[in-house]
Amino acid sequence: MNDKATTGTLHHVEIWVPDLQRAVISWQWLLQALGYTLFQDWSGGRSWRLGATYLVLEQSPALSADRHDRCRPGLNHLAFHVESRALVDALTEQAPAYGWRLMFPDRHPHAGGEQHYAAYLEDTDGFEVELVATDMTDQS
Repeated sequence: MNDKATTGTLHHVEIWVPDLQRAVISWQWLLQALGYTLFQDWSGGRSWRLGATYLVLEQSPALSADRHDRCRPGLNHLAFHVESRALVDALTEQAPAYGWRLMFPDRHPHAGGEQHYAAYLEDTDGFEVELVATDMTDQS
């Protein structure tokens, strides 16, 4: 793993969650399945790191709502590369046990188009992730 950051790569993403323990169940499973390792752990948050980038979950006392709305201005979703269609399928199958639900099931795994193999998952708090198979020709 290369921990050296290059200009333009993300340093970190911080997600404020209404219930840290519930969020950790969903996100820890997903991030560890994608190769992230625990980076930081404190009473109000936790983070996981892959290379030079890390993702933070924090239950901040300054929260102004109890659920994320991806349709409002701000973050819509995070998209992660996944090494194969088989791994996208395996993660999609396991996801409900960790609080994720499959979005657009009638169009899965091509909700992003016929040349785009991905799973769109939403957690209990309304956060969406897209798991994109990298063994496809079109990565848009």
